[in-house]
Amino acid sequence: MNRRQTNWLVIVILLVAFSLWIDLNNNILVVNPFSQETLVNRDVSVKLGLDLRGGLQALLEADLPPERVVTADELNNAKNILENRANALGVSEVVMQVAGERRIVAEFPGVSNPEEVVTALKQTALLEFVEMGNSPVPEGTTIQTDFGLVGPASGTATATPEAGATPAEAQGAGAQVYHTVLTGTSLEDAHVAQDSLGHFQIAFTLKSDAADLFREYTRTHTTQYLGIVLDKRVISAPIIRTEIPDGQGVIQGTFTSEEANALAIQLRSGALPIPIKVVESRTVGPTLGEESVRKSVLAGAIGLSVVILFMALNYRMPGILADIALVCYAIFSLMLFKLVPVVLTLPGIAGFILSIGMAVDANVLIFERLKEELRAGRSLRQAIDLAWTRAWPSIRDSNFSTLITCLILYFFGNTFGASMVKGFAVTLSLGVLVSLFTAINVTRTFLHLTLDNLNFAEHPRWFGL
Repeated sequence: MNRRQTNWLVIVILLVAFSLWIDLNNNILVVNPFSQETLVNRDVSVKLGLDLRGGLQALLEADLPPERVVTADELNNAKNILENRANALGVSEVVMQVAGERRIVAEFPGVSNPEEVVTALKQTALLEFVEMGNSPVPEGTTIQTDFGLVGPASGTATATPEAGATPAEAQGAGAQVYHTVLTGTSLEDAHVAQDSLGHFQIAFTLKSDAADLFREYTRTHTTQYLGIVLDKRVISAPIIRTEIPDGQGVIQGTFTSEEANALAIQLRSGALPIPIKVVESRTVGPTLGEESVRKSVLAGAIGLSVVILFMALNYRMPGILADIALVCYAIFSLMLFKLVPVVLTLPGIAGFILSIGMAVDANVLIFERLKEELRAGRSLRQAIDLAWTRAWPSIRDSNFSTLITCLILYFFGNTFGASMVKGFAVTLSLGVLVSLFTAINVTRTFLHLTLDNLNFAEHPRWFGL
Protein backbone atom coordinates (compact mmCIF):
# COMPACT_ATOMS: atom_id res chain seq x y z
CA MET A 1 0.00 0.00 0.00
CA ASN A 2 1.20 3.51 -0.76
CA ARG A 3 1.17 6.34 1.77
CA ARG A 4 -2.21 7.66 0.58
CA GLN A 5 -3.91 4.28 1.05
CA THR A 6 -2.28 3.88 4.46
CA ASN A 7 -3.72 7.25 5.54
CA TRP A 8 -7.17 6.20 4.37
CA LEU A 9 -6.88 2.93 6.31
CA VAL A 10 -6.13 4.87 9.51
CA ILE A 11 -9.13 7.17 8.84
CA VAL A 12 -11.45 4.21 8.25
CA ILE A 13 -10.30 2.46 11.47
CA LEU A 14 -10.84 5.63 13.52
CA LEU A 15 -14.28 6.17 11.94
CA VAL A 16 -15.34 2.59 12.68
CA ALA A 17 -14.19 2.92 16.31
CA PHE A 18 -16.02 6.25 16.77
CA SER A 19 -19.17 4.95 15.07
CA LEU A 20 -19.26 1.82 17.24
CA TRP A 21 -18.89 4.01 20.34
CA ILE A 22 -21.93 6.05 19.27
CA ASP A 23 -23.94 3.01 18.11
CA LEU A 24 -23.45 1.04 21.34
CA ASN A 25 -24.34 3.90 23.70
CA ASN A 26 -27.53 5.84 24.32
CA ASN A 27 -25.82 8.73 26.09
CA ILE A 28 -22.45 10.33 25.34
CA LEU A 29 -20.62 11.74 28.35
CA VAL A 30 -17.18 13.34 27.94
CA VAL A 31 -15.49 14.75 31.05
CA ASN A 32 -12.30 16.80 31.24
CA PRO A 33 -9.91 14.52 33.20
CA PHE A 34 -8.13 17.48 34.77
CA SER A 35 -10.95 19.78 35.84
CA GLN A 36 -13.74 17.14 35.90
CA GLU A 37 -15.80 19.58 33.85
CA THR A 38 -18.45 17.99 31.64
CA LEU A 39 -17.55 18.72 28.02
CA VAL A 40 -20.28 16.71 26.27
CA ASN A 41 -23.44 15.19 27.73
CA ARG A 42 -25.84 14.23 24.98
CA ASP A 43 -28.62 11.74 24.49
CA VAL A 44 -27.96 9.71 21.32
CA SER A 45 -30.62 7.05 21.67
CA VAL A 46 -32.49 5.99 18.54
CA LYS A 47 -35.48 8.28 17.98
CA LEU A 48 -38.62 6.44 16.85
CA GLY A 49 -41.45 8.17 15.03
CA LEU A 50 -45.17 8.06 15.71
CA ASP A 51 -45.87 4.96 13.62
CA LEU A 52 -43.22 2.93 15.49
CA ARG A 53 -43.56 4.27 19.02
CA GLY A 54 -47.21 5.27 19.29
CA GLY A 55 -48.49 8.61 20.54
CA LEU A 56 -50.68 11.48 19.40
CA GLN A 57 -51.28 12.94 15.95
CA ALA A 58 -53.23 16.20 15.64
CA LEU A 59 -54.34 18.42 12.80
CA LEU A 60 -54.39 22.09 13.85
CA GLU A 61 -56.01 24.95 11.97
CA ALA A 62 -56.14 28.73 12.29
CA ASP A 63 -59.37 29.55 14.14
CA LEU A 64 -60.21 32.57 11.98
CA PRO A 65 -62.96 33.44 9.47
CA PRO A 66 -62.30 32.13 5.92
CA GLU A 67 -61.95 35.66 4.58
CA ARG A 68 -59.14 36.43 7.04
CA VAL A 69 -55.83 35.80 5.24
CA VAL A 70 -53.26 33.91 7.33
CA THR A 71 -49.75 34.90 6.34
CA ALA A 72 -46.88 32.42 6.07
CA ASP A 73 -45.03 34.25 8.87
CA GLU A 74 -48.00 33.95 11.23
CA LEU A 75 -48.33 30.23 10.57
CA ASN A 76 -44.59 29.57 10.92
CA ASN A 77 -44.41 31.61 14.13
CA ALA A 78 -47.37 29.68 15.52
CA LYS A 79 -45.66 26.40 14.63
CA ASN A 80 -42.44 27.44 16.39
CA ILE A 81 -44.31 28.52 19.53
CA LEU A 82 -46.30 25.26 19.58
CA GLU A 83 -43.06 23.29 19.29
CA ASN A 84 -41.58 25.21 22.23
CA ARG A 85 -44.67 24.51 24.33
CA ALA A 86 -44.58 20.80 23.51
CA ASN A 87 -40.86 20.54 24.29
CA ALA A 88 -41.36 22.35 27.59
CA LEU A 89 -44.07 19.82 28.47
CA GLY A 90 -41.43 17.09 28.12
CA VAL A 91 -42.68 15.64 24.82
CA SER A 92 -39.66 14.49 22.80
CA GLU A 93 -39.19 14.02 19.04
CA VAL A 94 -42.07 16.37 18.28
CA VAL A 95 -42.70 16.78 14.55
CA MET A 96 -44.67 19.82 13.37
CA GLN A 97 -45.11 20.87 9.79
CA VAL A 98 -47.07 23.59 8.05
CA ALA A 99 -49.64 22.03 5.74
CA GLY A 100 -51.12 24.39 3.17
CA GLU A 101 -52.08 27.96 4.06
CA ARG A 102 -53.97 27.49 7.35
CA ARG A 103 -53.06 24.13 8.89
CA ILE A 104 -50.31 22.51 10.95
CA VAL A 105 -49.77 18.76 11.26
CA ALA A 106 -48.39 17.81 14.69
CA GLU A 107 -47.03 14.44 15.84
CA PHE A 108 -46.12 13.62 19.44
CA PRO A 109 -44.48 10.19 19.80
CA GLY A 110 -44.73 8.52 23.19
CA VAL A 111 -47.37 10.88 24.63
CA SER A 112 -49.11 9.36 27.66
CA ASN A 113 -51.58 12.21 28.30
CA PRO A 114 -52.95 13.44 24.93
CA GLU A 115 -55.62 15.67 26.52
CA GLU A 116 -53.02 17.72 28.42
CA VAL A 117 -50.94 18.26 25.27
CA VAL A 118 -53.91 19.30 23.13
CA THR A 119 -55.17 21.71 25.81
CA ALA A 120 -51.77 23.35 26.22
CA LEU A 121 -51.31 23.73 22.46
CA LYS A 122 -54.58 25.30 21.41
CA GLN A 123 -54.65 28.06 24.02
CA THR A 124 -53.70 31.40 22.55
CA ALA A 125 -51.92 32.43 25.82
CA LEU A 126 -52.36 36.16 25.32
CA LEU A 127 -51.36 37.65 28.66
CA GLU A 128 -52.47 41.23 29.40
CA PHE A 129 -51.94 43.53 32.37
CA VAL A 130 -55.19 45.49 32.38
CA GLU A 131 -56.09 48.73 34.12
CA MET A 132 -59.15 48.26 36.38
CA GLY A 133 -59.10 51.40 38.50
CA ASN A 134 -60.90 51.08 41.83
CA SER A 135 -63.36 48.37 40.74
CA PRO A 136 -61.73 44.94 40.28
CA VAL A 137 -63.38 42.36 38.05
CA PRO A 138 -63.98 38.95 39.70
CA GLU A 139 -61.67 36.07 38.75
CA GLY A 140 -62.96 33.93 35.91
CA THR A 141 -64.84 36.79 34.24
CA THR A 142 -64.35 37.27 30.50
CA ILE A 143 -63.73 40.90 29.57
CA GLN A 144 -63.01 42.99 26.48
CA THR A 145 -59.74 44.93 26.26
CA ASP A 146 -58.50 47.52 23.81
CA PHE A 147 -55.54 45.40 22.69
CA GLY A 148 -55.73 44.04 19.15
CA LEU A 149 -59.08 45.59 18.29
CA VAL A 150 -59.84 46.63 14.73
CA GLY A 151 -59.87 50.38 14.34
CA PRO A 152 -63.07 51.76 12.75
CA ALA A 153 -61.20 53.96 10.29
CA SER A 154 -58.08 52.08 9.37
CA GLY A 155 -59.43 48.56 9.58
CA THR A 156 -56.12 47.35 11.05
CA ALA A 157 -55.54 45.73 14.40
CA THR A 158 -53.87 47.62 17.22
CA ALA A 159 -50.41 46.09 17.56
CA THR A 160 -49.43 47.58 20.94
CA PRO A 161 -51.34 49.17 23.80
CA GLU A 162 -51.64 52.93 23.54
CA ALA A 163 -51.55 54.93 26.76
CA GLY A 164 -54.10 57.46 25.52
CA ALA A 165 -56.71 55.01 24.34
CA THR A 166 -60.09 55.14 26.06
CA PRO A 167 -62.86 52.54 26.10
CA ALA A 168 -65.08 54.66 23.87
CA GLU A 169 -62.32 55.19 21.33
CA ALA A 170 -61.43 51.51 21.32
CA GLN A 171 -64.80 49.89 21.08
CA GLY A 172 -67.50 52.49 20.77
CA ALA A 173 -70.07 53.87 23.18
CA GLY A 174 -72.07 51.49 25.33
CA ALA A 175 -69.42 48.74 25.71
CA GLN A 176 -67.09 48.41 28.68
CA VAL A 177 -63.55 48.01 27.39
CA TYR A 178 -60.52 47.84 29.66
CA HIS A 179 -57.19 49.39 28.78
CA THR A 180 -54.21 47.05 28.35
CA VAL A 181 -51.06 48.42 29.96
CA LEU A 182 -48.65 45.63 28.96
CA THR A 183 -48.85 42.25 27.21
CA GLY A 184 -47.01 38.97 27.54
CA THR A 185 -44.55 39.99 24.83
CA SER A 186 -42.93 42.20 27.48
CA LEU A 187 -42.00 39.17 29.62
CA GLU A 188 -38.35 38.20 29.94
CA ASP A 189 -38.99 35.08 32.02
CA ALA A 190 -41.75 33.27 33.89
CA HIS A 191 -41.48 30.35 36.29
CA VAL A 192 -43.46 28.59 39.02
CA ALA A 193 -42.90 29.71 42.61
CA GLN A 194 -44.65 29.29 45.97
CA ASP A 195 -45.64 31.88 48.53
CA SER A 196 -45.13 31.61 52.28
CA LEU A 197 -48.30 29.54 52.61
CA GLY A 198 -47.27 27.07 49.90
CA HIS A 199 -49.69 28.38 47.26
CA PHE A 200 -48.49 28.14 43.67
CA GLN A 201 -47.90 31.32 41.70
CA ILE A 202 -46.01 32.47 38.61
CA ALA A 203 -43.03 34.74 39.18
CA PHE A 204 -42.25 36.91 36.18
CA THR A 205 -39.53 39.29 35.05
CA LEU A 206 -40.16 42.05 32.49
CA LYS A 207 -37.81 43.20 29.75
CA SER A 208 -35.86 46.37 30.50
CA ASP A 209 -37.99 48.76 28.42
CA ALA A 210 -41.24 47.29 29.78
CA ALA A 211 -39.83 47.42 33.34
CA ASP A 212 -39.45 51.19 33.01
CA LEU A 213 -43.04 51.54 31.80
CA PHE A 214 -44.30 49.24 34.56
CA ARG A 215 -42.42 51.22 37.23
CA GLU A 216 -43.95 54.50 36.04
CA TYR A 217 -47.42 52.98 35.84
CA THR A 218 -47.32 51.42 39.33
CA ARG A 219 -45.96 54.68 40.75
CA THR A 220 -48.90 56.69 39.39
CA HIS A 221 -51.62 54.09 40.07
CA THR A 222 -50.91 53.10 43.66
CA THR A 223 -53.97 51.67 45.54
CA GLN A 224 -55.66 50.85 42.22
CA TYR A 225 -56.30 47.37 40.82
CA LEU A 226 -54.27 45.83 37.97
CA GLY A 227 -56.01 42.93 36.30
CA ILE A 228 -53.98 39.99 35.01
CA VAL A 229 -55.89 38.59 32.06
CA LEU A 230 -55.17 35.42 30.06
CA ASP A 231 -57.01 35.00 26.78
CA LYS A 232 -59.50 37.72 27.86
CA ARG A 233 -60.30 35.88 31.11
CA VAL A 234 -59.38 37.47 34.44
CA ILE A 235 -57.15 35.15 36.47
CA SER A 236 -56.32 37.64 39.24
CA ALA A 237 -56.74 41.33 40.07
CA PRO A 238 -54.15 42.37 42.67
CA ILE A 239 -54.04 45.86 44.15
CA ILE A 240 -50.96 47.99 43.50
CA ARG A 241 -49.69 48.73 47.00
CA THR A 242 -46.39 50.35 46.05
CA GLU A 243 -44.19 51.20 43.09
CA ILE A 244 -42.55 48.14 41.45
CA PRO A 245 -39.13 49.42 40.34
CA ASP A 246 -37.33 46.27 39.13
CA GLY A 247 -39.88 44.82 36.69
CA GLN A 248 -40.40 41.71 38.81
CA GLY A 249 -43.71 40.48 40.13
CA VAL A 250 -45.95 37.48 40.67
CA ILE A 251 -49.21 36.25 39.19
CA GLN A 252 -51.38 34.89 41.97
CA GLY A 253 -54.45 32.74 41.62
CA THR A 254 -56.01 29.44 42.64
CA PHE A 255 -53.46 27.35 40.70
CA THR A 256 -52.58 23.71 41.11
CA SER A 257 -48.98 22.70 40.45
CA GLU A 258 -49.88 21.45 36.95
CA GLU A 259 -51.89 24.59 36.10
CA ALA A 260 -49.12 26.91 37.26
CA ASN A 261 -46.52 24.96 35.28
CA ALA A 262 -48.65 24.95 32.12
CA LEU A 263 -49.25 28.71 32.40
CA ALA A 264 -45.54 29.42 32.95
CA ILE A 265 -44.69 27.35 29.86
CA GLN A 266 -47.21 29.25 27.74
CA LEU A 267 -45.92 32.61 28.95
CA ARG A 268 -42.28 31.70 28.32
CA SER A 269 -42.93 30.42 24.80
CA GLY A 270 -45.07 33.45 23.97
CA ALA A 271 -48.57 34.08 22.75
CA LEU A 272 -49.74 32.56 19.51
CA PRO A 273 -50.00 35.16 16.74
CA ILE A 274 -53.27 33.55 15.64
CA PRO A 275 -55.85 31.44 17.50
CA ILE A 276 -55.54 27.72 16.85
CA LYS A 277 -58.19 25.01 16.96
CA VAL A 278 -57.79 21.23 16.86
CA VAL A 279 -59.58 19.94 13.77
CA GLU A 280 -58.74 16.30 14.34
CA SER A 281 -56.66 14.26 16.78
CA ARG A 282 -56.05 10.55 17.12
CA THR A 283 -54.02 8.31 19.37
CA VAL A 284 -51.74 5.74 17.74
CA GLY A 285 -51.13 2.61 19.82
CA PRO A 286 -47.61 1.21 20.27
CA THR A 287 -48.62 -2.39 19.44
CA LEU A 288 -48.68 -1.68 15.70
CA GLY A 289 -45.32 0.08 16.03
CA GLU A 290 -43.66 -2.88 17.77
CA GLU A 291 -44.92 -5.29 15.13
CA SER A 292 -43.77 -2.95 12.35
CA VAL A 293 -40.30 -2.64 13.87
CA ARG A 294 -40.01 -6.43 14.17
CA LYS A 295 -41.00 -7.01 10.56
CA SER A 296 -38.81 -4.17 9.31
CA VAL A 297 -35.75 -5.52 11.13
CA LEU A 298 -36.46 -9.00 9.76
CA ALA A 299 -36.84 -7.67 6.21
CA GLY A 300 -33.63 -5.66 6.54
CA ALA A 301 -31.71 -8.68 7.89
CA ILE A 302 -32.96 -10.92 5.07
CA GLY A 303 -32.14 -8.31 2.41
CA LEU A 304 -28.66 -7.65 3.80
CA SER A 305 -27.92 -11.40 4.01
CA VAL A 306 -28.96 -11.97 0.39
CA VAL A 307 -26.82 -9.06 -0.78
CA ILE A 308 -23.79 -10.33 1.19
CA LEU A 309 -24.17 -13.84 -0.26
CA PHE A 310 -24.57 -12.49 -3.81
CA MET A 311 -21.42 -10.37 -3.59
CA ALA A 312 -19.35 -13.16 -2.04
CA LEU A 313 -20.46 -15.84 -4.52
CA ASN A 314 -20.31 -13.70 -7.66
CA TYR A 315 -17.16 -11.66 -7.04
CA ARG A 316 -15.30 -13.92 -4.61
CA MET A 317 -12.45 -12.09 -2.86
CA PRO A 318 -13.46 -8.52 -3.92
CA GLY A 319 -17.05 -9.37 -3.00
CA ILE A 320 -16.05 -10.46 0.51
CA LEU A 321 -14.11 -7.22 0.98
CA ALA A 322 -17.16 -5.29 -0.28
CA ASP A 323 -19.29 -7.13 2.28
CA ILE A 324 -16.96 -5.94 5.04
CA ALA A 325 -17.27 -2.42 3.64
CA LEU A 326 -21.07 -2.88 3.64
CA VAL A 327 -20.96 -3.66 7.37
CA CYS A 328 -18.94 -0.43 7.81
CA TYR A 329 -21.64 1.35 5.83
CA ALA A 330 -24.34 0.13 8.22
CA ILE A 331 -22.26 1.19 11.25
CA PHE A 332 -21.62 4.67 9.79
CA SER A 333 -25.28 5.16 8.85
CA LEU A 334 -26.60 4.27 12.31
CA MET A 335 -24.06 6.65 13.84
CA LEU A 336 -25.33 9.49 11.63
CA PHE A 337 -28.97 8.67 12.39
CA LYS A 338 -28.24 8.96 16.12
CA LEU A 339 -26.15 12.12 15.90
CA VAL A 340 -28.31 14.19 13.49
CA PRO A 341 -30.73 12.93 14.99
CA VAL A 342 -33.11 11.27 12.53
CA VAL A 343 -36.59 10.32 13.77
CA LEU A 344 -37.04 6.85 12.29
CA THR A 345 -40.39 5.95 10.77
CA LEU A 346 -41.37 2.98 8.62
CA PRO A 347 -40.79 4.95 5.39
CA GLY A 348 -37.47 6.12 6.87
CA ILE A 349 -36.38 2.53 7.43
CA ALA A 350 -37.48 1.74 3.86
CA GLY A 351 -35.26 4.58 2.62
CA PHE A 352 -32.30 3.15 4.55
CA ILE A 353 -32.85 -0.34 3.10
CA LEU A 354 -33.08 1.16 -0.40
CA SER A 355 -29.78 2.96 0.15
CA ILE A 356 -28.15 -0.43 0.85
CA GLY A 357 -29.04 -1.35 -2.72
CA MET A 358 -27.42 1.88 -3.91
CA ALA A 359 -24.24 0.95 -2.01
CA VAL A 360 -24.12 -2.48 -3.61
CA ASP A 361 -24.87 -1.03 -7.05
CA ALA A 362 -21.68 1.05 -6.89
CA ASN A 363 -19.62 -2.02 -5.99
CA VAL A 364 -21.16 -4.04 -8.81
CA LEU A 365 -20.16 -1.38 -11.34
CA ILE A 366 -16.62 -1.23 -9.96
CA PHE A 367 -16.10 -5.00 -9.82
CA GLU A 368 -17.42 -5.57 -13.33
CA ARG A 369 -14.93 -2.96 -14.52
CA LEU A 370 -12.23 -4.71 -12.48
CA LYS A 371 -12.94 -7.98 -14.30
CA GLU A 372 -12.68 -6.26 -17.67
CA GLU A 373 -9.33 -4.69 -16.81
CA LEU A 374 -7.96 -8.01 -15.55
CA ARG A 375 -9.09 -9.77 -18.73
CA ALA A 376 -7.29 -7.05 -20.71
CA GLY A 377 -4.01 -8.07 -19.05
CA ARG A 378 -3.63 -5.22 -16.52
CA SER A 379 -1.76 -5.78 -13.30
CA LEU A 380 -3.95 -6.08 -10.23
CA ARG A 381 -2.99 -2.64 -8.86
CA GLN A 382 -3.60 -0.98 -12.25
CA ALA A 383 -6.91 -2.82 -12.65
CA ILE A 384 -8.16 -1.62 -9.27
CA ASP A 385 -7.34 2.03 -9.98
CA LEU A 386 -8.71 1.94 -13.54
CA ALA A 387 -11.91 0.20 -12.38
CA TRP A 388 -12.63 3.05 -9.95
CA THR A 389 -11.74 5.76 -12.43
CA ARG A 390 -13.90 4.40 -15.25
CA ALA A 391 -16.87 3.38 -13.08
CA TRP A 392 -17.01 6.75 -11.26
CA PRO A 393 -19.07 8.70 -13.88
CA SER A 394 -21.88 6.14 -13.73
CA ILE A 395 -21.76 5.98 -9.94
CA ARG A 396 -21.73 9.78 -9.68
CA ASP A 397 -24.65 10.31 -12.04
CA SER A 398 -26.90 7.64 -10.49
CA ASN A 399 -26.28 8.79 -6.92
CA PHE A 400 -26.62 12.48 -7.65
CA SER A 401 -29.91 11.90 -9.48
CA THR A 402 -31.12 10.05 -6.37
CA LEU A 403 -30.04 12.96 -4.16
CA ILE A 404 -31.95 15.41 -6.39
CA THR A 405 -35.04 13.20 -6.05
CA CYS A 406 -34.59 13.16 -2.26
CA LEU A 407 -34.40 16.95 -2.24
CA ILE A 408 -37.66 17.21 -4.18
CA LEU A 409 -39.37 14.72 -1.86
CA TYR A 410 -38.12 16.61 1.20
CA PHE A 411 -39.55 19.93 0.01
CA PHE A 412 -42.80 18.21 -1.00
CA GLY A 413 -43.15 16.63 2.45
CA ASN A 414 -42.25 19.90 4.17
CA THR A 415 -44.74 21.91 2.12
CA PHE A 416 -47.71 19.59 2.55
CA GLY A 417 -46.99 18.29 6.05
CA ALA A 418 -46.13 14.76 4.92
CA SER A 419 -43.61 13.87 7.63
CA MET A 420 -43.25 10.28 6.43
CA VAL A 421 -42.19 11.47 2.97
CA LYS A 422 -39.59 13.70 4.65
CA GLY A 423 -38.35 10.77 6.74
CA PHE A 424 -37.93 8.63 3.64
CA ALA A 425 -36.03 11.42 1.85
CA VAL A 426 -33.70 12.11 4.79
CA THR A 427 -32.68 8.50 5.46
CA LEU A 428 -32.27 7.73 1.75
CA SER A 429 -30.11 10.81 1.12
CA LEU A 430 -27.90 10.14 4.16
CA GLY A 431 -27.58 6.51 3.09
CA VAL A 432 -26.57 7.52 -0.45
CA LEU A 433 -23.88 9.88 0.85
CA VAL A 434 -22.48 7.21 3.17
CA SER A 435 -22.62 4.61 0.40
CA LEU A 436 -20.58 6.89 -1.87
CA PHE A 437 -17.93 7.20 0.82
CA THR A 438 -17.76 3.46 1.54
CA ALA A 439 -17.76 2.42 -2.12
CA ILE A 440 -15.12 4.91 -3.25
CA ASN A 441 -12.85 4.98 -0.20
CA VAL A 442 -13.49 2.08 2.18
CA THR A 443 -13.82 -0.73 -0.38
CA ARG A 444 -10.89 0.62 -2.42
CA THR A 445 -8.69 0.80 0.69
CA PHE A 446 -9.56 -2.79 1.65
CA LEU A 447 -8.77 -4.00 -1.87
CA HIS A 448 -5.35 -2.36 -1.91
CA LEU A 449 -4.61 -3.66 1.60
CA THR A 450 -5.44 -7.26 0.65
CA LEU A 451 -4.62 -7.58 -3.04
CA ASP A 452 -1.64 -5.34 -3.84
CA ASN A 453 0.88 -8.11 -3.20
CA LEU A 454 -1.23 -10.87 -4.74
CA ASN A 455 -0.35 -12.48 -8.08
CA PHE A 456 -3.58 -12.52 -10.06
CA ALA A 457 -2.29 -15.11 -12.55
CA GLU A 458 -1.98 -17.65 -9.72
CA HIS A 459 -5.47 -17.06 -8.31
CA PRO A 460 -7.92 -16.08 -11.11
CA ARG A 461 -10.80 -17.90 -9.41
CA TRP A 462 -10.51 -15.56 -6.44
CA PHE A 463 -11.94 -12.89 -8.73
CA GLY A 464 -14.75 -14.93 -10.32
CA LEU A 465 -12.81 -15.45 -13.58
